[in-house]
Amino acid sequence: MSSRRKVRFAVIGAGMIGDVHAQALTELSDTAELTVIADIDGSKAAAMAEKYGAGGSTTDVDALLRRPDIDAVIICRPTGQHADLAVAALNAGKHVVIEKPIEVSLAAADRIIAAERSSGKTVAVMSQHRFDKSTVKVLDAVRAGRLGNITSAIASHAWWRGQSYYDSATWRGTWAMDGGGAAMNQTVHTIDLMVTILGLPVEVFAYTACLAHEHIEVEDTAVAVVKFESGALGIIHGTTAAYPGLDASLRIFGSKGSAVISDDELVFLHQNAGAAPEITMSAVQAGLNQVTTEDRFAPEDRRLGTAHRAQLADFIQAVTTGGPVRVGTTEARAALSVILAMYRSAASGQPVRP
Repeated sequence: MSSRRKVRFAVIGAGMIGDVHAQALTELSDTAELTVIADIDGSKAAAMAEKYGAGGSTTDVDALLRRPDIDAVIICRPTGQHADLAVAALNAGKHVVIEKPIEVSLAAADRIIAAERSSGKTVAVMSQHRFDKSTVKVLDAVRAGRLGNITSAIASHAWWRGQSYYDSATWRGTWAMDGGGAAMNQTVHTIDLMVTILGLPVEVFAYTACLAHEHIEVEDTAVAVVKFESGALGIIHGTTAAYPGLDASLRIFGSKGSAVISDDELVFLHQNAGAAPEITMSAVQAGLNQVTTEDRFAPEDRRLGTAHRAQLADFIQAVTTGGPVRVGTTEARAALSVILAMYRSAASGQPVRP
């Protein structure tokens, strides 16, 4: 594809997350064109198309995929529909962006990967927090060895979702369409970052429970211990039952430094380019924090959709140049494998391999 032509997008799914993508595309108007919105509810599709100045709307996805004026589709439908939609789009010659998580099973994820390879098209899976400046800085520190050997990590999502959230759609809270609960749909982002930083997980032991919600098949609370190939150990805590809702955080601990990201912002960082000096137990933590004013979030950094825009820009760059995306199907499958291992372990009462 010529780098001089805009990538023409269709958004499939006119719900909340489809709205985020549509807005992000309008903010990338130099390189992207929002061509059509699709939804099973024609009135919702039409309203979103009008809101963002899309070229049109439709309820017919099959017809949409046959259109030559669409280069890429963004899939914002329930997780259990991702594989069918992505495979159909790839077979129709479209590039694809999939909202997280990639699918509800590894078999379904592998269907997408197989179609991606046979089509030669580009696929990205949303993991927008990899594009936050806090994540980039921590990853740079880890890869440069400035945190030393990574020894452990804690990934925690202490969020609240009211009963109305699960009651808002019949597919929410189901294994078939939602694929799981708090771990699959909320903590997935922090699990993805943990795996990105700590590497290959080799064993998972978990408990799950539904403790604060009704009429759902899945968990609203999950905890797990993860052993990594490097020897590092991790803790995963995910819940939608932490009223009134606290932070999502990732804490990384190493032999030469540590880092804490809370609600996407870097709030603590200590790193050493050379040998780490010996310090006593009584050292004051605040005096060791190397977070700078440049690391702090501006109001724009906190806006829902800013990170989506950054990842979509990465996808557009990959499509127009033929290069790789930063977060593709292989990376998304790795995060999914950990979550599914959590569910298998909780069901069996035994540690399992992802």
